[in-house]
Amino acid sequence: MTVYLDNNATTQLDPRVFEAMRPYMQDIYGNGSSLHRYGRLIRSGIEQAREQLAQAVQAHPDQIIFTSSGTEANNLAIKGVAAAAPHKAAIAISSIEHPSVREPAFALRRQGWQINEIRVNAEGVVDLAAIQDDVITDQTRLVSVMSANNETGAIQPLSEIAEITRRNGAVLHTDATQSLGKNPIRFAGLGAQLLTLSAHKCHGPLGAGALLIDRGTVLQAQILGGDHERLMRAGTENVAAIVGFGKAAELAADELNERSEKVLLLRKQLEAELKQIPEVCIFAEGVERLPNTVQFGVAGCHGETLLLQLDRAGVAVSSGSACHSQVHEPSHVLTAMGVASELALTAVRVSLSQYTTNQDIAEFMQAFMKIVMEFRFTSVRAANAY
Repeated sequence: MTVYLDNNATTQLDPRVFEAMRPYMQDIYGNGSSLHRYGRLIRSGIEQAREQLAQAVQAHPDQIIFTSSGTEANNLAIKGVAAAAPHKAAIAISSIEHPSVREPAFALRRQGWQINEIRVNAEGVVDLAAIQDDVITDQTRLVSVMSANNETGAIQPLSEIAEITRRNGAVLHTDATQSLGKNPIRFAGLGAQLLTLSAHKCHGPLGAGALLIDRGTVLQAQILGGDHERLMRAGTENVAAIVGFGKAAELAADELNERSEKVLLLRKQLEAELKQIPEVCIFAEGVERLPNTVQFGVAGCHGETLLLQLDRAGVAVSSGSACHSQVHEPSHVLTAMGVASELALTAVRVSLSQYTTNQDIAEFMQAFMKIVMEFRFTSVRAANAY
């Protein structure tokens, strides 16, 4: 593999992050719950990471609960609020949420909760009028809307959503895993009471996530068996991954402008070249998006076939969520946007990072144009033969 353009799925580990983790994979060991020196060293590493993450997103360290992933953090948010509620009521989620929000919500529906989906417009942005008029009521306990979509990159109007949820007395959760290192995150002024983050989306390690919980927000732990993470998540901590998460978050915050400007220039270059290809449709093109993300459809070319051919050419991209990459059906995100199934099935997502180069873009475009031309030529020849 020579060109990696699937950074919304996971990112390359920053060497500086690896160096911060290295001592905790060999030299510094122990259990952070132990009182002896070994335990204290481990506990110090965890708490330093908590401080680094808190500073990166303008939160207080005691608001941070470390988890094994963004998926676990989302499950803790959704199920934890429901478990703490005095009775079953309603939860609202946007129709473009990641499966790690959708699936726990649908599981609660099977248990008697009412799950309302918030529609989005044709650009993949939540319809504020729908929230205010149809979805959120005084029976709504939780609203979950992601900060930015993992497929299209469309950024959601969280400040406005927060105001609506506040008026109705609901808790607002946002999955911000795609935003860290790409857009500023200020938990203190965001208006959300729960916020999910993940290390491996911002050049940190796999196996570390976090749920930020605003003071006064009540939810019930979902993993029991110890007093770790302020009784909210039992289990001995993955210390090296947590330390790496802290370092990655610190670097992401310090280098935010530099990284964002670089990938935005590359994205604009890529989009300009894509538009030279007939019948290419860039999804959510008309709204503010993550600077690193472009998802597009190519009329007449099956997306899965394109991905496989690009893989053979040494280029890694995706169609959307890596968590559902084996499901051969239109993206639920594009479907919610009203994209026709035929076009949605052609979707390709390119997501860039600080390590992406102009040469990577050039190699992708060279391979992509060759594959599309061959695909269309074969299709025309087959149609004429028929």
